[in-house]
Order: sequence, then C-alpha cells, then structure tokens
Amino acid sequence: MAGVIDMEISLPRSEANPKLNEIAHGRPGTPFAQPLPRPEGYGFDNYARVFRSRASGSVEKTDDGGLARLVSDMDRAGIARGLLVGAENVATRRIHAAFPGRFFLFVTFDAYDVMRAVREFERLVREEGANGLRISALYNGIPANDRRYYPLYAKAVELDVPVRIYTAMNYANDRPYDLGHPRYLDDIAVDFPELRIVAGLAGWPWVGDMVGLLRRHPRLYVDTAAHHPRYFGQPGSGWEQFLQFGNTLLQDKVMVGLSRYLFGVSFEEIIAEYGKLPLKEKVLEKWLSGNAKEFFRLD
Repeated sequence: MAGVIDMEISLPRSEANPKLNEIAHGRPGTPFAQPLPRPEGYGFDNYARVFRSRASGSVEKTDDGGLARLVSDMDRAGIARGLLVGAENVATRRIHAAFPGRFFLFVTFDAYDVMRAVREFERLVREEGANGLRISALYNGIPANDRRYYPLYAKAVELDVPVRIYTAMNYANDRPYDLGHPRYLDDIAVDFPELRIVAGLAGWPWVGDMVGLLRRHPRLYVDTAAHHPRYFGQPGSGWEQFLQFGNTLLQDKVMVGLSRYLFGVSFEEIIAEYGKLPLKEKVLEKWLSGNAKEFFRLD
C-alpha cells in the first residue's frame, strides 16, 4: 500500500552517535561520580535475555548504507514518511535538508534543564524544523506526568506540535517496570487538553488501560511500535481488546510503528503482516497512513 507512514524508523547505526546509546542504556537518573561495575546482564542487558532473537544479530549492521539506503528501502515499500528515532537534536536541520519531507524528527531533553530546554525546544521547532517532542521515562526514570516536563508540554501546545511518550512495560531490571504505564498519560491529557499525544509502543501489557484512555481523551493516539503485527491477531496474546477496539470504536486512533530494526525483516514483510490481521479494509488504510495524516495534519 503506497503512502504508509511509519511511526518508528530507526536511524541507521552507521549514522548514529554510539555515545548516545551508551548513555541512554546506562544507569537511570543522574550517575554517581564513582560508580561500581554493574552485575552482568543487568539493566538494558536484560533485553538480550528476554528477547533472544534480538541478541542474535537481527538489528541493522554498521554497513547499512546509511539514510540514503533507508530512504531507498522506504520508496520500494511505499513508505511516504517515517518518525526517525535515534537522531541527535543537532542533526534535525541536516536530515531535513538532505531528505526533505521524508522524516518526522522529534527532539528530546533532560527534564532537569527546564526553561533552558523550553527555549531550545522552541528554537529547534522554529529554526531547525523539529516536528515534535519525545519523552521517555525508560531512560531517565522520571514518569511522563512529572511537573518538570510541564513547561515543555505547554510549549508544545503553543508551537502546535505533538509529543510522543514512551508507554509500555520495560525489561531493564535496574528500574521500575511501570515507568511507562498509560496512567501517566491521563494527567497530561487532563492538564493539556489541546496537546496531541501519541502513546508509543501501545501500552503493553496494560492494554485495557490503554484502550480506556484512548476512548477518554480525544487528542490521544497510539502507535504499535516494537510489537510484531502477527501477535495482535493471535488468540491468547493479550492484544484481543486492542484489536477489537482498534477495528471499531478506536479505528481512528491507531498508527503503525513498523520497527523494522527489531525484527530483521524488510518493510514489505512487516506491512504484509498487517494486511493479514482481521481488520476491515478501510481500517487497515487508517492504521497504515490515514490516522497519521490526521495526527500530523498532513492534509
């Protein structure tokens, strides 16, 4: 299907700053000046144990052709645009200039920078073309409803750009498992009713809470990133309520995150898997592109 909008495309590893990954996957919060070595397999290393297929080398290799090859792969699969994750804030202008109209670039900040972050956020949107804000408690241990984020949310409303909030259980066993619980979205949506929010990663395993909040808040959307589509239609997977409502009452709220980098397959294969789900034809089109066009106001 032409014109797909992918809510999670990973920056090719060849173009990523490895220091960012090292920092993000380190100790949560502010590191102590003299840390002791961490236990083997602790923290983010636990993902390799839980998701063994990811540990076996299914992610993109360093010799990956960079963004040019990524865009070529997108073209072949009929992907019009994608939300690019993993890029530094300072790369926003460069990526937009090199590949105009192909990527949404959401910027992220340290919650402790408060007003400095607000001023830089505004500059990045107005001068560099940043498309939104990304918040992830998974990395800093600060839930999304913390008051330190509120100036950023207010600025996002003022700038009329959306925010993507990490909303899912995490397997980094050095921090609380529920840092991304959907309940944190409720406070934000109540306090900022004009803010467009997308719950990244669909709120697993709190599917019932996610469905309820999507019904409750008109500007709250969800994306399916980091989950293989075949599980949404698998009986006993826990996704039954999500699929039922996503095919009916919430059909205008779901956007796909293909997360190709996690599964080691082509864009075409993942899109084909969505086509196998028991979704009405018009609903499938909404999931793959229509809802994202509404969310980003592309029409």
